[in-house]
Parts: sequence; structure tokens; C-alpha cells
Amino acid sequence: MIDDIPKGWAKTVLDEAGSWCSGGTPSRTKPEFFGKGIPWIKSGDLPDGPILKTEEQITELGLQNSSAKLLPAGALSMALYGATIGKLGRLTFPAATNQACANVVPDVRMIEPDYLFYYLYSERREFIEQGQGGAQPNISQEIVRSHPLWLAPLAEQRRIVARLRLLLAKADYCGLRLVKIPLILKRLRQSVLAAACSGRLTADWREEHAEMQPVSPLVRGLLKERLAKAETISQKRRLEAIIGHAEEHNSDELPDNWQYFTLEKVCESFDYGTSAKSQVTGKFPVLRMGNLQDGEIDWENLLYTSDRAEIVKYQLKPNTVLFNRTNSPELVGKTAIYRGERPAIFAGYLIRINPFDNVLLPDYLNSCLNTMYARDYCLHVKSDGVSQSNINAQKLGKFEVPLPPFPEQQEIVRRVAQLFKVADQIEIRFSKANEQVNALTQSILSKSFRGELVTPEAALAEAEGREFESAAQLLARIKSLSKPVNKNGAGPIRMRGLGARLGR
Repeated sequence: MIDDIPKGWAKTVLDEAGSWCSGGTPSRTKPEFFGKGIPWIKSGDLPDGPILKTEEQITELGLQNSSAKLLPAGALSMALYGATIGKLGRLTFPAATNQACANVVPDVRMIEPDYLFYYLYSERREFIEQGQGGAQPNISQEIVRSHPLWLAPLAEQRRIVARLRLLLAKADYCGLRLVKIPLILKRLRQSVLAAACSGRLTADWREEHAEMQPVSPLVRGLLKERLAKAETISQKRRLEAIIGHAEEHNSDELPDNWQYFTLEKVCESFDYGTSAKSQVTGKFPVLRMGNLQDGEIDWENLLYTSDRAEIVKYQLKPNTVLFNRTNSPELVGKTAIYRGERPAIFAGYLIRINPFDNVLLPDYLNSCLNTMYARDYCLHVKSDGVSQSNINAQKLGKFEVPLPPFPEQQEIVRRVAQLFKVADQIEIRFSKANEQVNALTQSILSKSFRGELVTPEAALAEAEGREFESAAQLLARIKSLSKPVNKNGAGPIRMRGLGARLGR
């Protein structure tokens, strides 16, 4: 909001900009109120631009039995409730809205509809701030209608709108180019992981280390040693079953010295986390499924425990891989590595994977479990419930990891970290660029309604030696008239039934 009114402008309120009305919702208990007929817009449908379609329609009967009103094409709607406060829509067809929208049919004798649209957009932060407080933020129709409006002379409004369209289109183009970057980075990271776990990433390294011993004798020796140490008949039978299981994937497709092995052959155990209820405060964070994000631990939204027995049993060691065994179908199988940033235990929806030292490097395992190859495996073996899917330790143990010799795993981890660091730096630059584009949009709007975007009408009139109608004179002239007219000058604006609007 500005302090000084530009020359030729007038300060009024939004109520003067046109005919305002609220929306309404017909009773959901009456099926005859909904169906084909009148497009009906909810606040969540507002796209900050033209409204081209609606999800629902109400009948003429529903319109007559609610506070909803039929609005003509060209009307503007603004959301009043919740997270959508300030969202805008421009009707491209006659429609009604629910009560969460404030609606205005601009009086085109005094204001360009797009001038009003952009002005409301520029004031969104002000509306949001007025809606803070309470469980459900909201603003009233009265707040909107009494909000200040800085009105330029009509000719200047048109030049402002034309200039805004040009500049905002360029800002939007920059935004559209930028919005592709997160997807490109996601694909880049997936490509890096795919190359890492197929041997392509370290092809040159293998040429320089041709003496590297194959991994298979190491794993076979490990399995033989585990079998020899089995203390019970059940342990021995279990290990014999693990050893006797034949991998389905063809290791000939992998580089020399690599081989597919099921995780149960190269991991000591798979542990479920605590089932005890966590607390808002406590000594140790309890990592849950929401804390596993993009292969790393997200330390936001933590819950805690102070139970000593739980801490002793479930405390994590640095470089531990955690697997999300229960989640929604699209998220089950998320994996992240705990690096020991702070002491923590893990919850029951997670599995702690314990690979054998010098056989399977946790960072390499974490990379493999975040590939599309692993994702496809999870989608194949998951068990689906009503709203969640599950992958138990037995199914996880059957995942076939493409295993290189341990020194090559170390080189893979180093190269993946190096490439991911570059991707992270690009992501930081993207975030800053995105902020700058958003700030540019707001800066353009602010300049528009401070009278700084185009040459003021007052200055043009003075330079050309002519008179002009100021916004104050325009307002006074319109107020002297009896009733507002619609865009085509065809009399009073009507917002009644569909039949009346369509001339039936």
C-alpha cells in the first residue's frame, strides 16, 4: 500500500469497483439441487486466472434454494477461507460460487476488469494477514469490500493492464522454464544411481584396476562361515535355504567381478523398530517414515522417547540404512541412511538393515535401494491393505543387489556423492532464481499500483496540452448516475436465475 496518491488517481474502496455478492451452497441432502445446469465454483477451483471449467454443477432449483447467485462471464471471484485466501478466478461463462468466495462484477465505466484482477492479486498478502488467527483463517466479505482501492484514470488503467500483460507474461515464461528444473534434477539423480548400480559410472575405474578380485568368492566364503557358526538346527536350516536360493537376475549382464546377490546373503539381519508410542518431547528422537526423504534423514517433525530400554534396544549406529516397510502404495519402500547426525532410535514401520562389514557398504546399498530398479521391485512384492502397503523383512531380504567388489563400491559412493553435490548446488541456485522471479512479479505489481509502470495520464495530458478526466472526477460522475450498467451498456446487472440470465 502506498502513502501518496499519484496525480490524477483517487483513493476509494473495493466496494466501489462494481456489484459485489457472496456465494452459497445448496443442501447436499437434496440430490435434485445438484446435476447438469449451472456451473458451480468452489474456492479451491480458483486458478489465479480464467476459469475454464468446473467440477460440479447445480440445478436451477438448487440456485433458487440457496444464497448462491448466477454471475455473468467476466465476474471475478476471490477465496475467503483457509490456505486459499486471496486466490482469484475470472469467469469465462455464467456461473455461481460457494460461500467461500467473494464475487464482483466490475463496473467497466470506472475500472478495467483486468486492472481490478491484478490489483486484488497485488493485495493478497494484505488479505492473508487479515485472515490470520483461529483454527481456520478466513476473511469476511466486509473486509474485502472495505479494503482500499487505488484507482487510476481509465485511460491509464488500460495502459497499465497492457504493460502488465507483457511483463507478467515474460515473468511467467521464466517461471515455466524454472519449474522444469526440479524434474530435471530428479531425473539426473536417478540417472546417476542407475549408472552407479549398473557399473557404467565406474567403467573407467575398472580399466585402471583390472587386478580387482571378483566379489563372488568373498560372498561364498562369508556364507560358508555363517553356516559353520550356526548354533541351532533352525538357524542351520534357515541359512541352508538362503544359500540354496538362486538369484533370478542374470549376472552376466553386469561388469566382470560383479554378481547379483539377495540381501539376505550379504546382510547379518533385518530389524523392526519400536512399536511404543512416541512423545512430543523426550531425550531421543524416534525416526519415522516421514523422516525418510530422498535417501537422507529429514530432521523436521520429530517425536521422541525417554524410555531407557527402548533407547538401548533401538539406538541407531552411524551409517545405518533404514527401509520404510509400511506406507501408502506409492511411498512404501522409501530408504534413507542415518549418518549419526544426532542420537536417535527408529519406529516400527521401519526396518534397520545390517550388512556385513567389508562386503556391502551402507552408502552403496542406500544408492541401490533408491534406484528405479529397486522401486519396481517394491511395487512388485508389496502387499496392499485398505490404504497402506507393506513389504516385510523376508521380501526385503529377497531383493537382489548388483554387488561389485568392496573397493569399487567405495569409488561408486565417492562419485555419487560428488555428482549429487553438483545437483544440490544447482538446486540451491534454482531456489534463489525462483525467489527472484516471484519477487519480480510482486515488484512489477507494486510499481503498477504506485503509478510507476507507465507514464501517468496527468503527465501525458500536460505534455500534450489537453484536459483529462481524473479518477476522482470519474468516480464523482459515475456516482451521479442512478444505476450501474453492464459491459454492453444494456442496463442494470442482474444476478438471478439461469432462465432470466439466458433470456428464457
